[in-house]
Amino acid sequence: MEVNRSISLSQLQQVLGNTLRSNTNLQNVWVTAELSDLRVAGGHCYMELIEKDLGGNTVAKLRAMIWASNLLPLRRKFYSSTGRDISNGLKVMLRGSVSHHNVYGLSFVISDIDPSYTMGDMERLRREILERLQREGILDKNKKLSIPKGSQRIAVISAAGAAGYGDFINQLNSNSEGFKFYPFLFPAVMQGDRTSGSVRCALELVESTIDLWDCVVIIRGGGATTDLNGFDDYELARRIALFPIPVIVGIGHERDRTVLDEIACVRCKTPTAVAAYLIDLLRTSYSIVVDHVRRIAKYSSERLQGENYRLAGIEASIPVIVKARLLKSEKRLNELAYGLEKGTSRVLSRHSDKLLKLVHTLEINVSKFQGREKEQLKMLNYRFEKAIGSFVERRSTQLHNIENMIRILSPENTLKRGYSITRVDGKALRNAITVNEGSVIETTLAKGTIVSTVSGINEK
Repeated sequence: MEVNRSISLSQLQQVLGNTLRSNTNLQNVWVTAELSDLRVAGGHCYMELIEKDLGGNTVAKLRAMIWASNLLPLRRKFYSSTGRDISNGLKVMLRGSVSHHNVYGLSFVISDIDPSYTMGDMERLRREILERLQREGILDKNKKLSIPKGSQRIAVISAAGAAGYGDFINQLNSNSEGFKFYPFLFPAVMQGDRTSGSVRCALELVESTIDLWDCVVIIRGGGATTDLNGFDDYELARRIALFPIPVIVGIGHERDRTVLDEIACVRCKTPTAVAAYLIDLLRTSYSIVVDHVRRIAKYSSERLQGENYRLAGIEASIPVIVKARLLKSEKRLNELAYGLEKGTSRVLSRHSDKLLKLVHTLEINVSKFQGREKEQLKMLNYRFEKAIGSFVERRSTQLHNIENMIRILSPENTLKRGYSITRVDGKALRNAITVNEGSVIETTLAKGTIVSTVSGINEK
């Protein structure tokens, strides 16, 4: 019987490694590939090298790394030529050697990079989309919109039930300040070929209710870089660039970038970062309002205090001002009185001689008048006394006649002749139609008064 001869797994791995390392075709060889899942840890850079067919399907994949001793020089070399850092989605030409580890298996250790090699298909597509939007003049159109400081009404475009959407809602609702937000989900497909059309349909629904929203949030959790290809679409990018309200995106991880990140109003690295951004906006708005309220209160208090001081000053100064005005007026009156007295004295002094002459002339004229008119005055006096006596006699006779007539026509004499006076409410009654049945009337006779109640009226 033939005895089976075997080797251990580690021996097999060692033989495999020695075989690969001894093959000169696998050492210091240039390889073109697209970078994916690139990350830096412990100073070393780890990544996946991938190759895709025309349909976008991955047909080859190889683990690769750049050791820390070589990473910084290669990054500087690449950035100085391309203006970009080594990142996911780049299609690059790398030189390296195939290596094999008994535990970690096959890998490609990179020793050099050719910056002249064009970017990979994914990045080239993004650049073409952005350049086209730039030519159309709409690349920064949404970026120039201002997000309301207190954005609370949020239209959210995401996949229903996705972890990223759940993290976003939890972050909003658990904010430490207790701010209230009002998110509403517009479901969309967030992965694969249907991504662009689905998100554009959601945007149409948002725009049909545009007055209800402060901003639009497009969020998706992390995943493989190739899962985000659906966001690198011209039609979707153009729709967002022209959207009438601000768009905030939080797609993938911090290291992931899509076309939407370059054209949206605000780009956040993750869905939770979008929530934190909205909370910060509202916190800033709230702080501004609180600050204004405090300033108004402080200004009002200071203004009232100042006005109280001013009024107190005015109140204290009123007696002083009044006393000063009185003293000033009294002084002015004294000056006027003195001036008037002095002026009058001067006038009298200046015209005294004229006045004396005038008085003397009047005395002479009166003396002459008295001698000549004395007889005339006596005659006038006689005539006046006679006219007065005649006038008094005539008026006395008229008064006597009027007195007799009044006595004859007086109400007492009229009542004595059998007449009476009827009154209603103290007023003499002249017409029966002015009295109503049931009215109380008062009839005055020559002797006594009768009070009656009207039971009937005869107008004739």
